[in-house]
Parts: sequence; C-alpha cells; structure tokens
Amino acid sequence: MTVKGVLFDFSGTLFHAEPTQSWLRAALRDTGTHVDEEESARLVQLLDEAGAMPGGAAPRAVPAHLADAWARRDESAELHRAAYTGLAREVQLPRPELYEALYARHMEPAAWHPYQDAAYVLAALRHRGIRTAVVSNIGWDLRPVFRAHGLDADVDAYVLSYEHGVQKPHPRLFRTACDALRLAPSTILMVGDDPHADAGAGAIGCAVHLVTKTPVPERPAALRRVLDLVG
Repeated sequence: MTVKGVLFDFSGTLFHAEPTQSWLRAALRDTGTHVDEEESARLVQLLDEAGAMPGGAAPRAVPAHLADAWARRDESAELHRAAYTGLAREVQLPRPELYEALYARHMEPAAWHPYQDAAYVLAALRHRGIRTAVVSNIGWDLRPVFRAHGLDADVDAYVLSYEHGVQKPHPRLFRTACDALRLAPSTILMVGDDPHADAGAGAIGCAVHLVTKTPVPERPAALRRVLDLVG
C-alpha cells in the first residue's frame, strides 16, 4: 500500500484535554467562585464520575433523560451542548453560572494540549507531500485550537461530525475526508485512539492505525510510528 494521505482523530490522538482539576479551576475563576481545596477535589471526582468534561472520562452511567442526546451528541452543536451540560447538572455546583462556564472552557485552546510529537509528525508528513485531514466526532469548531497551537498550517482539511450530521464510524464521514483530500480510500491511513469509531475507516478501504489515549506526558512519541507506516 502506498500511503498518500493520513486522517487523524483529534481528542486522544493529536491532542488531550486538560485535567479535570484545571478545567474546573478555570470555570471557578471565570465566574468569580471560590471553593476550598477539599471541596474542589470533591467536585472534580463527581464531575469525572458524571463524565461531564468533553474529552475526559466517560460517564459511569448516563441518566435516562440524557440517553438520546448522549448517543447522538456529536451530530450537532445543540446535542453536544445538551449532553455535556446535562451531565454536569447531575453534579450540584455552587453557582448556576458554572455549568455554562465549564462548557465554554472546554472549547478554549488553552484547554487542550497537543501530544509532544504531534507538530513534528504533521510537519514531516507535509514535507513528504502526504496530505492530512482531521476527522473528529465533536460538537464545536476545533480549528482555533489547531491555529493557537501552531498546527493548522500542516492540516489540509477538517471533517467535523457536527458539520455533517453524522458520527464516526459512519462511513460517510470518512468518505467526506477522502474526498476533501482528493484521494482514494485505499491510499489513506486513519490514525485514531477509538477501536470502534476510528477503525470504521476500514469499512471503506482505509488502513487503520490505533494509538492509546493517555495523558500527554505518558505518550511522548507514539505518533512517530505513523512516519514508518507511510514509508
């Protein structure tokens, strides 16, 4: 197989969300809310259990009234907001403004950290003439995150689920990405961390390579394997 293009997932592949502690701390700061360290630690644990932070831990259980929004959360901006603010509201926070502040925070570039080798690998692919696209299940525009971290210049296209009304592993999202790169699926490698969502690219003929979603310091060089795979 001659690889001419690479599709990358976003969260857990090229970037990782900030820790829940700093996510909550930013929202507390933005709303002028003070809680002591013990209370902050308690809220962090509850928010983690609820799965309230996009890009963070999955919910231990999804309440019945949120089941539909959760299942389709990345099909639209409205569903995404409803799912995650709904999960956050399962935790009693000290001020009502915090729910929207938490949701707003997770879309800020500062809330996302690129893996240490992400910039190097994207630039190396560009240098080799290999086209790249980001294919993400997401409910908001992540392009500003790439621009803020200096990675946008080495990405040729973005295919975001909420802009197309369909989530990975639906083949239409992957076909859209292949079309955006003007390449046949048989010449494309999909790189992601989800064996269900990202491996769906295999159904249209793409090769698939999975990485493990870990905190940034724990995965310094896993993306470099992509450079070996493209030859």
